Amino acid sequence: MSDNKYNGWTNYATWRVKMELFDTISFVEEDFFGGITAEALEDMVENWVFENHTGSLGLVEDYARAFLANVNYHEIAKSIKEDISHENEAREFLNTKENE
Repeated sequence: MSDNKYNGWTNYATWRVKMELFDTISFVEEDFFGGITAEALEDMVENWVFENHTGSLGLVEDYARAFLANVNYHEIAKSIKEDISHENEAREFLNTKENE
């Protein structure tokens, strides 16, 4: 059994999607009706990749779907939730310091 981890993530596909599609977004948990879930993130990616094109994707779509099938959206959702938690803790700390 080989270890396919990549830069601390489950695999290359997970790392790449997190880095290229989600790292530039400032998430707010309240923006997601059911919270930030793997399913919500997967829907976002599929919309970005497959809905914003013109013409037929054919073989390109097949390869893209095969790549995206390897993404661990649960791991990405957990990471985003941790980022939000850290940001909230930092805000609380700064607010406490300002009020001292």
